[in-house]
Amino acid sequence: MNMQYIHLIKYKVNLYKIMQDNKVQIFDTTLRDGEQVPGCKLDTKQKLVIAERLDLLGVNVIEAGFPVSSPGDFNSVSEIAKIVKNATVCGLTRAVENDIKVAAEALKYAKYPRIHTGIGTSDSHIKFKFNSTREKVIERAVNAVSYSKSFVEDVEFYAEDAGRTDNVFLAKICEEVIKAGATVLNIPDTTGYCLPEEYGAKMKYLRENVKGIENVILSCHCHNDLGMATANSIAGVINGARQIECTINGIGERAGNTALEEVVMVLKQHPYLNLETSINTKLLYDTSIMVRESMGMPVQPNKAIVGANAFAHSSGIHQDGVIKNRETYEIMDPEDVGVTESAIVLTARSGRAALAYRAKKIGYELTKVQLDISYKAFLDTADKQKEVKDDDIHTIMKEVNKISKIEIA
Repeated sequence: MNMQYIHLIKYKVNLYKIMQDNKVQIFDTTLRDGEQVPGCKLDTKQKLVIAERLDLLGVNVIEAGFPVSSPGDFNSVSEIAKIVKNATVCGLTRAVENDIKVAAEALKYAKYPRIHTGIGTSDSHIKFKFNSTREKVIERAVNAVSYSKSFVEDVEFYAEDAGRTDNVFLAKICEEVIKAGATVLNIPDTTGYCLPEEYGAKMKYLRENVKGIENVILSCHCHNDLGMATANSIAGVINGARQIECTINGIGERAGNTALEEVVMVLKQHPYLNLETSINTKLLYDTSIMVRESMGMPVQPNKAIVGANAFAHSSGIHQDGVIKNRETYEIMDPEDVGVTESAIVLTARSGRAALAYRAKKIGYELTKVQLDISYKAFLDTADKQKEVKDDDIHTIMKEVNKISKIEIA
């Protein structure tokens, strides 16, 4: 029994599980789309470290790079293919024979190889990018998939700018590449233009109008130009897609891609959707730190899930609620994403409950009288600086002891 036949059997078993169990495959393109960001270039050694972490995280597909783009990228894809134990390793190509041949060579050591090939399908791309016709684009797409199929069983086709592609034509090209052997259909909102309802409706249209669609996986690949990448991806899987293409921290071209940590936690926190992933969410925060440090790409403090303020509370009302019961203002347990605990940040907006909570954390048990005295001193400090730290609390307690002669335990 040759290896290609074994891969075919494994792929069909995996497809059956996905369609039966409502498993959403997580396709991570941090090392390809994410690395296209100016200044985020990684060497092979850095890519291998991240690839191993992604495999440990539980992603189903790692898009390791664009092999034909440079000798360095070819080498990185080849080395990643050698070390990844569980995930499918994917290489990107254009609908060009040499691209596909080079990608196949780079992927030859992969346990589960996938070639990701495709072409622009919107009228804008067909007219201005290719100076071509719809008929010729279909022909190129079919040829690319057929040629890819001669190297690997698992072939993903991307219809670039599908978000702005006429649905009737999109359905037609999807049907033709399925006939040619595509196993995954990537429907990218390349420019981040679609509204969630529109993108979801596009997936629904394809599910209902493409012959053979039940035998392939529909995939979401959304960009964040209008801030809707996560919403569009969720709309896509609600309407039948079973793969989300995303990156750690949402890094990617222009305003970025769908953030892996966001879609994973949306599905986890909404179990009634009956959709789940294989991601070990407790590794999300550490993985986020690894990627931001390797790429030199900071994450804004208010970034969902992995930002410094994602589980931080500074408003007195919020702090009081969280101290009494975390779920009053937190829909996720910080530990679920690898954050040790919620942060109570002391500012001039904080109340007595927050001061007492933080004081207790560092060894001060305050009576009501002691808290009243300490709180006045705390507000004086808080009005002079953005945040009151633990060292400031120690100072406040010492001063209060001197003034009040009431020893604080």
